[in-house]
Amino acid sequence: MREAAGAASPPDQSSGQPSGLLPEQRRSRILAILGSQELARPGELAAELQVSLETVRRDLLALEQEGRLRRVYGAATLTGDRRRTSEPARDERSRLVREAKEEIARTAAGLVTAQDTVFLDVGTTAEAVARHLPADFRGLVVTNNVMVVLALRDRPEIGLHLLGGKVRHDEVSCSGSDTVRGLAQFNADVAFLGSGGISATRGLTDYDADEITVRAVMLANATRGFVLADSTKLGRVATRRVCGIEALAGVLTDSAADPAQVTELRDAGLPVLLPD
Repeated sequence: MREAAGAASPPDQSSGQPSGLLPEQRRSRILAILGSQELARPGELAAELQVSLETVRRDLLALEQEGRLRRVYGAATLTGDRRRTSEPARDERSRLVREAKEEIARTAAGLVTAQDTVFLDVGTTAEAVARHLPADFRGLVVTNNVMVVLALRDRPEIGLHLLGGKVRHDEVSCSGSDTVRGLAQFNADVAFLGSGGISATRGLTDYDADEITVRAVMLANATRGFVLADSTKLGRVATRRVCGIEALAGVLTDSAADPAQVTELRDAGLPVLLPD
């Protein structure tokens, strides 16, 4: 895994373990931390456990070999078809798996033609898609995501429609009945949808009921609907169901995707698009 140059971590005690913790205890702590915050960087875990970065890396490797976590772009996440009842904070999602979001955004850009009408959903990956829209794009972007508008503010050649409604402050986005009424006026060539998780058996799931309602209309009013799901979302099941996989044109994910998860989705009939 890559770490920022010059990152410091606390030294191990002479025994090589923090406060007498055995490796099994230390690894249990790592799993507990990941269960509460979804993703963590080795440097953060080293500071929390008061051990060296090398010790944490060995622990992460051992846990990965046991199939209990995955290492993705300088962070670690739990594995399995897990339910999660709350959404990670926006700042956490923006900071972690950033390179994965960029990969997904570049794939999305390749699915857009110059005059398309594009629905862009809420979420940090949708913002990355906005930044990567092709240079020759002259179509229309319809979004309830204020950050998408800000990402495109220096591109006057792009038509831009911001859907109003009830503001979700932590996401800087709009949802609710006013948003749905505004969205109902538009049809799109392609919709790029955020996700809390995508599962072969449980479909597309997420957390916020109002945002899910908007997402369902985007999907219904678009010729093709693609899910933006970094590798940590594959196999994950969030609190609320959006749709089954039969309603989707495909999933866009990153190069760190678990091959088993990719195969499971494809075997269920859902195309999975990986970076070139």
